[in-house]
Amino acid sequence: MATATQGSLGSVASLCRYPVKSMMGEELNAAEFTERGLTGDRAYAVLDPTTGKVASAKNPRKWAKLFDCRATFAEAPRAGQTLPPVWIALPDGARVSSLQSDIAKVLSTVLGRDVTFGTTAPVTPSLEEYWPDIEGLAHKETITDEAMPKETFFDCAVVHVLTTATIDKLRGLYPQGRFEVRRFRPNIVVEPGSRETDFVENAWVGQTLAVGNEVRLNVTGPCPRCVMTTLPQGDLPPDPGILRTAAKHNQANVGVYAAVVRGGTVRRGDPVRLE
Repeated sequence: MATATQGSLGSVASLCRYPVKSMMGEELNAAEFTERGLTGDRAYAVLDPTTGKVASAKNPRKWAKLFDCRATFAEAPRAGQTLPPVWIALPDGARVSSLQSDIAKVLSTVLGRDVTFGTTAPVTPSLEEYWPDIEGLAHKETITDEAMPKETFFDCAVVHVLTTATIDKLRGLYPQGRFEVRRFRPNIVVEPGSRETDFVENAWVGQTLAVGNEVRLNVTGPCPRCVMTTLPQGDLPPDPGILRTAAKHNQANVGVYAAVVRGGTVRRGDPVRLE
């Protein structure tokens, strides 16, 4: 794998937070980062009381309707303070609050199975992942149990970074597909200063990313993609070609994962560089 040289990479094009795991989230103009990632990200989750597993659209045969819900915080969460409630917009247009005593019942009705809802993750959380029949994936046409980081609702890491260069590269490889950032659910989208169209993040692995004046991220590895990228959301149609293209041309990776070395505030437009 090539290694990028130190220096300016570009700027922050957008910031995204997903208050409830596997639901649609919210775009931000500024965000606070701590060692747990973007404050409030994946802070809530739906859980399956029969299995003890975290509900995730990675198994759309059970949980596809999570993608039809959108969660936003009632007020901005702040590190070290009590987590504020969230509003959840349901598929029928109704809106419910996490403070409602019947929130689990409401979500159970929407999702078609009994669920619980909260902010306390299991000590050793896990989820189910469906693997479609796509060449280049680790499994085909099966459902596996996947471990998650201890006492969190994250899949693998606390921060996901994606560049517009990667999105543009994928669009060129599969022009009939609608490659949009929201399919990939990153926290930070970086717009490179150059017009380069490539999987530029691959070269950042193992290096330190400086985002703005305060935040430092250790890029820990590529972000492997799953069936979620192929699912419909809003006006985006279902399209297995999205994942098939990533698998064929970049080992099914889109973007990179990172750990927070130094926290602080990131704003849209902040410079991004390698140290």
